[in-house]
Amino acid sequence: MPSRWPIRNKLFVCFALLLAIVSMLAWGGIQGLYSYRGLVRSLRRVYELPLATEMMRHVSNLRVTLSEARSVERTPIPGRDKPSAVYELIQEEFHLYLDAVRYTLGKYREQLTDNSPQDPIGDSRGEWITVRAIDQSLSRIEHFVSNGDWLLDRLQAGALAMELEHLEELSAELPSYLHENIHDFTEEARGQYRALLVLAWVTSVITALIFALWVKLFYEWVFRPLRVLIKGSRKVAAGNFEYRIRLDTCDEMAELAQAMNDMTARFRAIRDDLDSQVQERTRQVVRSEQLASVGFLAAGVAHEINNPLASIAMCAESLEGRVEEVLKPDDDRYAPVRNYLRMIQTEAFRCKEITERLLDFSRLGEVKRQTADLRELVQGVIDMISHLGKYSEKHVEMMPGEPVLALINPQEIKQVVLNLIVNGLDSLDPGGAVHIDISRRGSQAVLTVADNGCGMSVEVRKHLFEPFFTRKRGGQGTGLGLSIAYRIIADHEGAIDVHSDGPGHGSRFTVRLPLVESRKELDHYHKAA
Repeated sequence: MPSRWPIRNKLFVCFALLLAIVSMLAWGGIQGLYSYRGLVRSLRRVYELPLATEMMRHVSNLRVTLSEARSVERTPIPGRDKPSAVYELIQEEFHLYLDAVRYTLGKYREQLTDNSPQDPIGDSRGEWITVRAIDQSLSRIEHFVSNGDWLLDRLQAGALAMELEHLEELSAELPSYLHENIHDFTEEARGQYRALLVLAWVTSVITALIFALWVKLFYEWVFRPLRVLIKGSRKVAAGNFEYRIRLDTCDEMAELAQAMNDMTARFRAIRDDLDSQVQERTRQVVRSEQLASVGFLAAGVAHEINNPLASIAMCAESLEGRVEEVLKPDDDRYAPVRNYLRMIQTEAFRCKEITERLLDFSRLGEVKRQTADLRELVQGVIDMISHLGKYSEKHVEMMPGEPVLALINPQEIKQVVLNLIVNGLDSLDPGGAVHIDISRRGSQAVLTVADNGCGMSVEVRKHLFEPFFTRKRGGQGTGLGLSIAYRIIADHEGAIDVHSDGPGHGSRFTVRLPLVESRKELDHYHKAA
């Protein structure tokens, strides 16, 4: 279909239509100009009419002069035997008129010579025959008047009169030819006029139709797509990244629209990604501020609480010994008192454990790093956890691979890995597994801990790294493990992320740490190993 042509072909069609319009208009104009030129060139024959009329007038004057001479012959002047002076005057006048006829004939002949046979009224064959006849007649007249006494010779004067009559008839034929040609030319010009008028109307109608077609095609192929593109670009520029430009053409305009749609989609993705990054960075900043605040709070609270907790535990233990001295084992009051005292000791030690972890949290500061193999470090943590009986029905698997060296504090990173693996195991049902993968991505070491456990909701993921936030099964845990892990990774100039498709779909923690880039440190590590 033409609408699916490339824009090059469409523009070529529009150019061809414009060329056809210009050609038809130019052809019509040239035809009119040529017709006008032919009319003007043909009208030059009109200049012959004054010459023919003048010739007729001179011939008529010749006849009048001859008549006057013959009248003078019949009416003698008294006192003179011959009217020689009058004859001489009449002869001189006759010769003047005869020269005028000869001159006019020459001008007429020049006019006929300038005529072109291609002119509509340029057929001058009849005029040439008459001109030659007039020329012969003039020659005979000149022969008659060559004798000085031609007026006195009646026979010669009679012959001259007959020749002048013949000359007048010939001169009268010249305008008749021209009148006949002009009449024929008028009829022909009228027919050409009608034909040119019809041709002009047909050409105008065809030109108008072609121009209307050109306007329609240009609008459909060029103007409308450009308007759609401009409208769409303005909407996108206004921030409406949901808008998509739709063009039903399969040309470069459609390709441009698709490119703009793809660009808009990428803008939207970049904007959404930037928004998510800003939100994530905001959460990280807030989380860091919370961790810092908790760290300052923990440093003071832990020291203040540890001593009273130790006193409570010691007093409870001392009371338990004295109860055995005061109350007999078979006394009904012995068992409840002993259970309460042991509960006091247990909860006191539990509080002491929390304060110790708070102290560990608050003591995080400058990180002392060294080159270590993450794969070897993680394997050591896995070996330690595998001996715990409560995880005997759950599995921890690490994907094989090459050693990955990172500049870290091994003890702190072990604590991070231990927290992540324990959290994953706690979320599993019997038979579940935690999968660990360590790899290189650019200048970072990537540690991934994934499980197929209970998973997390969006709300849990938002608050996961906040202090004292926990969603462990059975309500166990202090909610400080992941907070401490987050702070350790941040102090290592790394990052930790969590992903879950929702409750029941497992979780995946991703830790990124800087790799060892110095060749000297690598060689030193391999020598030490």
